[in-house]
Amino acid sequence: MPVDGPLPRGAAAPGAPVVVLAVPDAEIAAAAALVAPDVLVGHCSGATTLAPLTATHANAFSLHPLMTVTHAGADFTGASAAVAGSTPEARRLARDLATTLGMTPIDVPDDDRAAYHAAASIASNFLVTLEWAATRVGNLDRAALAPLVTATVSNWLADGPERALTGPIARGDEQTVARQRAAVLERTPDLAELFDALTEATRTLAAAA
Repeated sequence: MPVDGPLPRGAAAPGAPVVVLAVPDAEIAAAAALVAPDVLVGHCSGATTLAPLTATHANAFSLHPLMTVTHAGADFTGASAAVAGSTPEARRLARDLATTLGMTPIDVPDDDRAAYHAAASIASNFLVTLEWAATRVGNLDRAALAPLVTATVSNWLADGPERALTGPIARGDEQTVARQRAAVLERTPDLAELFDALTEATRTLAAAA
């Protein structure tokens, strides 16, 4: 099947049998309303159910790649993709699109959508924020921290969080944690609340380990 796009804002995609909307969540309903009601229409939101589509289209689907996408694009091979469909045809199309792109389709119930998307933000967006914070506290560049970050993620994947956790909290070295906190307060006081919250969460993980 030939693929056209991306189409500009306000396009109605006349003659297209399938339309995939890649728009902000709040604009899904308005964008769908521009598409003929007999067209199979889908969105790419992770947090949104099919409700904004089914208000105007009986045949609707969603496909959310569980993968970070920057301006440079992304390789979806090996990623999971949350899929949903209002009809068997729509569900089948969503799953076929996912597998065609090398992804593994997974079902996420409507009630779990917000939590699923929150998990994605924690795993990806918040990780970037943490690394930004780390470079500020330690006055280090990304290249110096990158091997540590990649090794940590690899250990987490291979061994699970309890066994992958290292460092002073895991060792029960509260004196070192206190010195770390003092350094954060001195150099980046705006990050003290974040440090404290992460310290407590890490203590919880260490206790479980």
